[in-house]
Amino acid sequence: MKAMILAAGKGTRVRPLTYDLPKPMIPILGKPVMAYIVEHLAKCGVKDIMVNVSYLHEKIESYFGEGSRFGVRIGYSFEGYMDENGEVVPEALGSAGGMKKIQEFGRFFDDTTIVLCGDALIDLDIQAAVAEHKRKGAMASVITREVPWDKVSDYGVVVSDEDGRIIKFQEKPKREDALSNLASTGIYIFEPEAIDLIPSGEVFDIGSQLFPLMAEKGLPFYAQKQEFEWLDIGSVTDYWGVLQSLLTGDVPQLEVPGAQIREGVWVGLNTRIEWEGTTIEGPVYIGAGCHIEAGSTIIGPTWIGHGSHVCAGAEVVRSILFEYTRVLPGTELEEVIVCGDYSVDRKGNMVRLSDSEDAGLNNARDRRMARRTKDSEEDLEDINSPVGVLATAENVAMSYAP
Repeated sequence: MKAMILAAGKGTRVRPLTYDLPKPMIPILGKPVMAYIVEHLAKCGVKDIMVNVSYLHEKIESYFGEGSRFGVRIGYSFEGYMDENGEVVPEALGSAGGMKKIQEFGRFFDDTTIVLCGDALIDLDIQAAVAEHKRKGAMASVITREVPWDKVSDYGVVVSDEDGRIIKFQEKPKREDALSNLASTGIYIFEPEAIDLIPSGEVFDIGSQLFPLMAEKGLPFYAQKQEFEWLDIGSVTDYWGVLQSLLTGDVPQLEVPGAQIREGVWVGLNTRIEWEGTTIEGPVYIGAGCHIEAGSTIIGPTWIGHGSHVCAGAEVVRSILFEYTRVLPGTELEEVIVCGDYSVDRKGNMVRLSDSEDAGLNNARDRRMARRTKDSEEDLEDINSPVGVLATAENVAMSYAP
């Protein structure tokens, strides 16, 4: 069996996470969400995988390569062009347009093929889904799940008859216009005949164009209701919720990495925790090479990426810090995601750190450290200051005991 992973989009709904990362590379428990998809496909016996790429394509290609370390073969279809200045310009063709380009180039879709969005954690029984698809003689099948009515505008929704045949497909309808709350999970099964319906050389979308066309024509197009884990990262709020669920153990098949040093506290290699006056309440993961100063507070569920530095007096509560984040003294973070130069709360409100003088955050790679006090902003200190020592392999030991 073959598969295609859709990975060409810009992921605008999860900005700022996708300013520097393509959406499939957003980290979940320390590795890209797309890595879980590739691993699951391999476990289900899928060995040949095509990936359409465009925005920040090189980050996907360099991480996954040709797939050998995952036990699969991976190929890429770049969507874009090189301009007159020799610059590579990404230009996505739409989810269906990307499939058509692959088919016209090398006839990859010469048999039943599963197509998946590259931004969700799943444990779908792919063999069972394909068997049902074939039993019904479907040209295309959509794996569906019921979602709350107030969430239907985030998804494509289907209206089907008693046998599951889709009679109408609505792409992200308004709540008042939605005819169903049965949502597409972004997992599809296609026969080659379905690809033939896609026009050549055009930007064309699966949900807003191909599926409504198939429903209108009355083609054998079916919805499947499968019971499986589906953690979708459609927005910043979704991402925050997924990490919270994983850290609290709501997804038992995924384990928090690192060594568990106390109840609910996991750490990576070469991390320094100064326990005097420090409060850490799990579930908390602290990545490799981090420095947690005495007198800081960390309340879970919280994920702290590798190379980060939580200074004395700082509080981090139910938050996600990407790698090399420094939380300055006295800073209070609650239910935020810190990603590079941006901080965003669970509702999507965003602050650019370089434009904010009082964010209380900076880059832990910087060998200088801004010290805040109640009364004034002190000058930058040299790394040799005892408070400003950065966690490195040379000067940090793993400190577990209080």
